[in-house]
Amino acid sequence: MAVSPTALAPHQVRVMVVDDNAGFRESLLTLLDTEELLVVGEARTGEEALELVQRIDPDVVLMDVRMPTMDGIEATRRLKELRPGIGVVALTGHEDQAIVREMLVAGASGYVLKDSDGDDILQAVMQAALGGAVLSPTITPTVIDELTEAFARERRRTRELEEAHAALVQRAARRHELVSRLGHELRTPVTVVLGMAQTLSGKDATPAQREELLQRLMQRATELARLVERFEIAVDADLTERVDVVERARAVAEPSPRVRVVPARDLPKPDLNPLVATRILEELIDNALRFSSEDSAVRVEIARGLGAIEVRITDRGPGVAEVDRERIFEPLEQVEVLNIRTHQGAGLGLSLARTAARAMDGDVVLERSGPRGSTFLWTISLETTPAPRSAT
Repeated sequence: MAVSPTALAPHQVRVMVVDDNAGFRESLLTLLDTEELLVVGEARTGEEALELVQRIDPDVVLMDVRMPTMDGIEATRRLKELRPGIGVVALTGHEDQAIVREMLVAGASGYVLKDSDGDDILQAVMQAALGGAVLSPTITPTVIDELTEAFARERRRTRELEEAHAALVQRAARRHELVSRLGHELRTPVTVVLGMAQTLSGKDATPAQREELLQRLMQRATELARLVERFEIAVDADLTERVDVVERARAVAEPSPRVRVVPARDLPKPDLNPLVATRILEELIDNALRFSSEDSAVRVEIARGLGAIEVRITDRGPGVAEVDRERIFEPLEQVEVLNIRTHQGAGLGLSLARTAARAMDGDVVLERSGPRGSTFLWTISLETTPAPRSAT
């Protein structure tokens, strides 16, 4: 390792030479002995270069790529961290496209071969000092193509990360909505149960009234326990795995001979919480059975749509009035009608089905309704689910 004691002219470019070959270093020192350039130091290894650069502060470093212990790629990366404004010109004896790319990514300003003309090396140093870049003509086209492709990949990855972040924010908002709704829905039945308990503990009620209150209290407590169970399942919507939707639908439909499951072929398995998926199917099928005559069928069609699996549950009920198409998804606020559906399609079940579906990046909507029946559509996102393999 050596440092030149020569005083510098204001216009000269300060150069440091890093190469493990003493003979080649000597050749470079001779080549760089010009009015515009001044060698202020030389090093045999990357480690020596890192130590020396902090003392002599060169404008440009001529960096050998292949050196023992620390190669030129790592040395360049660290030099740029120490001195971001320093120019680095890579030198090697081989036209290795991968090394060229790695050196440029590490921060090299230019790249020339060791057997290049002296003028090419001098031009590379001067361009690096001015903030420009020079590549050997024999390797420039390939490197540019590879860098262009690498930049395109990076842009795609950045875009994918941005989209993933937006999806994460959206899912967090949906979960917040779910938790807020659950808290609202629990407060009403808990208040009623407490009111009944306080009345029961009073001294004015007759034995018959006490018996009636006790029965009502037990009924409400049972309903509240069922409600909490449904909420616990909905809250766990993010705990997903590959789920066979057709298999789940058939299991839910099996107890009722009125329900027929009609699946398409070769459906992929989406990422879902299996318990939540089962609960959504139970709510939708139960809704269809309750609000259609006992001798009519319920049809569950499962097909693949655009970027989603589509589950349609069709009943033969009286239909939903136009003004009630969205209201049926709102949670009922009076505890007296919790779990007791008094309006066609209305109830906590549909509200939970939609909220849970949205928590898993899907949705539940009333697709169509009329005097001959209604069709509810559950869409299941396939954005993160691979397509099924075709049969061979």
